[in-house]
Amino acid sequence: MTSPTFKRYSVLASSTLAFTLCFMVWMMFAVLGIPIKQQLGLNETEFGILAATPVLTGSLIRVPLGIWTDRYGGRPVLFALMLSCVIPIYLMQFASAYWQFLLAGLFVGLAGGSFSVGTPYVARWFRKEQQGLAMGIFGAGNAGSALTKLVAPALIVAWGWQSVPTAYALIMLAAAILFWLFSFSDPAHKAPSTITLRQQLALMKHPAVLRYCQYYSVVFGGYVALALWMTKYYVGEYGLDLKHAALLAACFSLPGGVLRAAGGYLSDRFGPYVVTWAVMWVCWVAFFLLSYPQTEMRVATVNGPMSLHIGLNVYLFTGLLFLVGVAMAIGKASVFKFIADEFPDSIGAVSGVVGLSGGLGGFLLPILFGALLDLTGVRSSAFMLLYGTVCVSLVWMHFSFKSAVKAKARAAAPVHSIPLTSERG
Repeated sequence: MTSPTFKRYSVLASSTLAFTLCFMVWMMFAVLGIPIKQQLGLNETEFGILAATPVLTGSLIRVPLGIWTDRYGGRPVLFALMLSCVIPIYLMQFASAYWQFLLAGLFVGLAGGSFSVGTPYVARWFRKEQQGLAMGIFGAGNAGSALTKLVAPALIVAWGWQSVPTAYALIMLAAAILFWLFSFSDPAHKAPSTITLRQQLALMKHPAVLRYCQYYSVVFGGYVALALWMTKYYVGEYGLDLKHAALLAACFSLPGGVLRAAGGYLSDRFGPYVVTWAVMWVCWVAFFLLSYPQTEMRVATVNGPMSLHIGLNVYLFTGLLFLVGVAMAIGKASVFKFIADEFPDSIGAVSGVVGLSGGLGGFLLPILFGALLDLTGVRSSAFMLLYGTVCVSLVWMHFSFKSAVKAKARAAAPVHSIPLTSERG
């Protein structure tokens, strides 16, 4: 008989592998979209829509998937989801018109819903004090974004972009089979509630859920958007070829995925509020620096005009981007630690709603990046937009938790007694 400990860690390992490969597929347009853009002659906004299309369906499907996971268990839901993506991925290689790529992207995007299945599925196999770390390890599957930046460019250079859908379809099929062989089901993990889609959407009115939706739209939505956008950014801003641009973009995507486990551990130890607050401040500073465009200045001096260049070179840019990736990885885990602590009986339902908001952020931001670039001609306008979203998060966090932080400080403060004395006259 298989021991509970073996089942627990087998579920964690198989689910993490499955999610990594699902995320790799979900982010395929980050690289695949570049030769398609050249082939179809797309502008920046059209490219943003193409890259973001899979993110839309991957986000919208998260809500019902969260309900089905609570009701039927994570194993059958995730297995069926992965199988449903194999044929659409394969058929993408036969697309030739813009609308055909968009349609294929909608079906391929179903792979992105795997997160809202795996998160509650994995979390319920572990004790509460271990759930942050377990969800963080599973969430490290976001590193699939970096994996696609390593695999797809090599395939494109060797055999053309049409080879990518074939290879990815085979990878998804193999991943689904491996997941089914090494995962388990526990009837006790099925939620007894009969929550409906309408009831789950009503969770959006809950102040805490709404707050976590905004945080997650920054740390996850921003991560997805940058993962889709950075390869093309390197090509346009620094004139790199596709392979080197994708490799440097992976410097953001890789830590943004694998270090999520560290975020889970830190959230378990220090609490999600402290960790999320620190993450937002790091992103705020980094986005401010990344927002500054390449600038040429002529300064009048006593010796005549002097030319100055202000801007980040490729090394400083990559270093700051790496720092943002680390912060976002930790933040993605800390937000879900909030959910596990406050909604232990509805992790699937709430994570579906919060995941939806994060995914929608990842869908809208690349489109806005492209629109801003078409309007202003300034590539760093993408970081200006992200800087504004982080400002909203910091202000919201401050006022939302201000009273709770003060109450905790008062409770921790030592109580000094004041002796009573009497005076006699």
